[in-house]
Amino acid sequence: MATRSFLLLGILALTSSLAFASDPSPLQDFCVAVPNSPVLVNGLVCKDPKLVQADDFFFMGLDKPGNTSNPLGSKVTPVNVVQIPGLNTLGISMARIDFAPYGLNPPHTHPRATEILTVVEGTLYVGFVTSNPDNRLITKILQKGDVFVFPVGLIHFQRNAGHGNAVAIAALSSQNPGVITIANAVFGSNPPISDDVLAKAFQVDKKVVDYLQSVF
Repeated sequence: MATRSFLLLGILALTSSLAFASDPSPLQDFCVAVPNSPVLVNGLVCKDPKLVQADDFFFMGLDKPGNTSNPLGSKVTPVNVVQIPGLNTLGISMARIDFAPYGLNPPHTHPRATEILTVVEGTLYVGFVTSNPDNRLITKILQKGDVFVFPVGLIHFQRNAGHGNAVAIAALSSQNPGVITIANAVFGSNPPISDDVLAKAFQVDKKVVDYLQSVF
């Protein structure tokens, strides 16, 4: 009997952890965010529903190309709870990604969201890396109209594989997916990670680490 009860508790624990693996479900029709509230919660405080307006659920300008004149040749235009307060508690967001020829959206992760990406224009080389110990690289060449999924938390990237500009639209399973750009986080942290740590981690000379930290 005790063994059976233990198994039931284990199953309940597993199902509970799975149920809360993404943004929590809303308990009302909407919870329009109040971004400047002094109250701290897991998310954002709700606006009085009687004061909610259509503009709380609206964003204009995703048709406009992003400025790709930067060293990476890419620009992400996010549409999350910062841009649309009405997304608060709804567990979704999106982004437009513009690429110059051979532009790169560098290796990064979204700690709180799975991403599903659709190519609107051009050709993209995309991929993600599985977790330890396999670290398997899974890649695909995408054409206009193709769709690809990047599982939550895994390092992934997109690169323009064509001679012209490319555009993609991404949907994400969080109102605030977060972005950790790997190179920026490792070599551009504030304060910097010790070059002793990074030299040993990457098995390179400290001078290489110092140079990379100076770049980022």
